[in-house]
Amino acid sequence: MIKVTVFRNDNGICKGFQCMGHAGYAGFGQDIVCAAVSVLVVNTINSIEEFTDDAIACEVKEENGDVKLEFTADISNESRLLVESMLLGLRGVEQEYGKDFIVIED
Repeated sequence: MIKVTVFRNDNGICKGFQCMGHAGYAGFGQDIVCAAVSVLVVNTINSIEEFTDDAIACEVKEENGDVKLEFTADISNESRLLVESMLLGLRGVEQEYGKDFIVIED
């Protein structure tokens, strides 16, 4: 199962997120849940790096599918939108395929 955890401050502003594990929906190279989550998460990180000046720390462990992103300074409105868009997509995957394969803790 993939577990996505969103870290927010007391004002509800995202300070980062972590994505861990593999969905286990299908075999290696056939798992559409893992593929969907990977595309959403990687595209969000790439977009933050490309389209904002926000300072981030990102750690990726390809062997087990773990990704962690932390904003190391204030988050811009652009990054907030990108992260919320990613979460919208991830929630769609969660609704479509179920909590046996992906769980989002926000």
